[in-house]
Amino acid sequence: MVNQKVTIKNPTGLHLRPAGILCKEAMQFKSLITFTFRDSTANAKSVLSVLGACVKCGDEIELTCEGEDEEEALKALVGAIESGLGE
Repeated sequence: MVNQKVTIKNPTGLHLRPAGILCKEAMQFKSLITFTFRDSTANAKSVLSVLGACVKCGDEIELTCEGEDEEEALKALVGAIESGLGE
């Protein structure tokens, strides 16, 4: 299991479009991918779960990847978030 904290840079936070991009990226991996924000844990492969976390711009989340491709998954997701998830 690997994890890393990352700050959301999107001006509008994780609304539908960036949440969809995050999920699409996460679904490319076999690992279980979740993130923790405040006191809740969200499944990064579920758009509804990501949206339900209500993550805003400037919020810090902790990504956790667990499985056979966890290192690659974490690197790809942190990169996608830091690049703004298409925005």
